[in-house]
Amino acid sequence: MDVQLFIPCFIDQFYPRTAFNVIKVLEMAGCTVHYNPDQTCCGQPVYNSGYWKEAAKLAGKFLHDFNNTMPIVSPSASCTGFVKFHYPKILKDNSELLARHAGIYPKLYELSDFLVNVLKVQSWDVEFKHKVTYHDSCSALREYGIKEEPRKLLRMLKGLELIEMNEPDTCCGFGGTFAVKHTAISTALVEKKVQDALQTGADYIVSTESSCLMNINGYIRKHKLPVKGIHLADALSGTII
Repeated sequence: MDVQLFIPCFIDQFYPRTAFNVIKVLEMAGCTVHYNPDQTCCGQPVYNSGYWKEAAKLAGKFLHDFNNTMPIVSPSASCTGFVKFHYPKILKDNSELLARHAGIYPKLYELSDFLVNVLKVQSWDVEFKHKVTYHDSCSALREYGIKEEPRKLLRMLKGLELIEMNEPDTCCGFGGTFAVKHTAISTALVEKKVQDALQTGADYIVSTESSCLMNINGYIRKHKLPVKGIHLADALSGTII
């Protein structure tokens, strides 16, 4: 199957290795991956900061960088959910872009959703002999709506032991600019998240969101703790970064 790859700017700038692992995973699943190098930010950061006009400009660019001829797959439920569910609000006065969005909407998928619900992946020939726990990001769970899909994929990895932490769906404290504007609250949230993960004895905290993992790993590095956050794509590729 031919697919278009949507790499959020966050991953492009901070976790390029994860982006390459997404390509590896999709190719392992039998896909031919197409990447448009002109793609940029989907507009979510400026939208969340209240700059809707600027976000609308980026939305227009996104809708011209991608098309509805093949699925669009992304390693971020947060960015994917933003495009799917918030573009109609910021583009409500632009009938041309709304029409383009309507055509793209059913073709846009987060990675685990695509692998489990579209490709119907039943097994995964990768060995990952580690204990892991999974963090449900707020946007992935409550906006995009994935919960079991990442867990199903993790359980397919040979040698992997998935141990659920206490309150896996509690916020990690990132929330975009929230972590900057409300540092004390953010720090308390990420501390609880990491401590819950440590109690499982896991080697790795896995998530679909690199933004959450940046916050989690920042706390881990600061306190020199024996655990690490990695993206789902990194685990599925068998590559630890």
